[in-house]
Amino acid sequence: MGKVIPNHETHVIPTATPARQGLSRFALFVAVSTIHESEEFRNLVDSYLSPLRALGAEPWDPGTGETAMPLVVFVATGGTEQLMLQGAHFDAREPALLVAHPGHNSLPAALEVLARVQQMGNRGQVHYLRGPDDEDGLQRLAGAIRDRSVRRALLASRIGLVGEPSDWLVASSPTIETVRSVWGPTVVPLPLEPLLADPDAEIAARGEAFARDFRLGAEALVEPAESDLLTSGRVHAMLRKVVDAEHLDAVAVRCFDLVVRKRMTGCLALAQLNDEGIVAGCEGDLVATVAMLWARHLIGTIPWMANPARVDLDRRVLTLAHCTVPRGAAGAYRLRSHFESGLGVGIQGTMPTGPVTLVRIGGARMEQLRAIDGDLLLNTDHPDLCRTQVEVEIGRDELEDLLARPLGNHMVLVGGQHAAALRRWHEAMIA
Repeated sequence: MGKVIPNHETHVIPTATPARQGLSRFALFVAVSTIHESEEFRNLVDSYLSPLRALGAEPWDPGTGETAMPLVVFVATGGTEQLMLQGAHFDAREPALLVAHPGHNSLPAALEVLARVQQMGNRGQVHYLRGPDDEDGLQRLAGAIRDRSVRRALLASRIGLVGEPSDWLVASSPTIETVRSVWGPTVVPLPLEPLLADPDAEIAARGEAFARDFRLGAEALVEPAESDLLTSGRVHAMLRKVVDAEHLDAVAVRCFDLVVRKRMTGCLALAQLNDEGIVAGCEGDLVATVAMLWARHLIGTIPWMANPARVDLDRRVLTLAHCTVPRGAAGAYRLRSHFESGLGVGIQGTMPTGPVTLVRIGGARMEQLRAIDGDLLLNTDHPDLCRTQVEVEIGRDELEDLLARPLGNHMVLVGGQHAAALRRWHEAMIA
């Protein structure tokens, strides 16, 4: 039997204020018919523009070209349908976002335009404000704008696929075209060989500093030798050089080849990149890496990628395990060997208990989502699992569904309960 690792009460699940609760700047296109020119009408429009500016609106004119910000169309009046379709350039990259109000045929015009947008095969939403002081409506609108900011961030992201996906990822190896067309990021195929090369003096020095920092923060160095730490540090330095040279926001690394071909591991390197804000996935798993990148943008916390290793239906518990975990997502940690091989350096982190969300995307086109709220109960130390191990309590129905309709292996865990927000975003942008 494995043993339970005591939790450190001074730590809590890192649930930093979600990114989706912050203020997002957006471009505001006000669609007004030329026949509405009265002072009373102008005052009405101004009464709506004030709260929209408080949400982050910046005036936008279609004549100035495309905007880098999410676009919101305030449908001030009817008779503006052609103006909106010609000026806003609605397309599949970002769902249309139309704001309607109770007067001046605003709502019928918004519904007509959205119907046409959907006929063209694109997406969109009409957000109805009951008045300028509709706080609930404005908050829903703010959420929709932030969701579009996340969509734009994904569209601008670059993921480096370092080596091919591992051979066992038979349901988790999408084409780079699928990743781009469905989720947005550009995948940059990169060779693994630079990580396997002998380090130069600069890489060696940076690796040594990195190893020293990791060693100082660890509670213990168990199986690995100091030389293993130096090698792991050099992997981080080499990988960071690739990230900087290719301007990457994320990487998915075929890390098991490092073990097989060079008897070294990338566990520390990937953990550190995640702490540095570069999303890093193991085993060349593009699906999990996209999920981590999405969760990082939408929720604003450091994600952890792990294997669903055990199921206890009676206790409603799923055990997750992996040999790497970002230090920012865990509390204390020990430096262990890589579980499967007994080589190199892995991380046995002690993760804080509390509310968490499990995320998995999948399907032939990465169009499906599983998002589950749960509670991280405890950390374990089973000798037959990867080094960082946690038990997460979720619903029995969700466990049975996981076994009956899996989307693949790796799952992503983030602190806090965000399943509803993830599902809303997915329904608006992907499903």
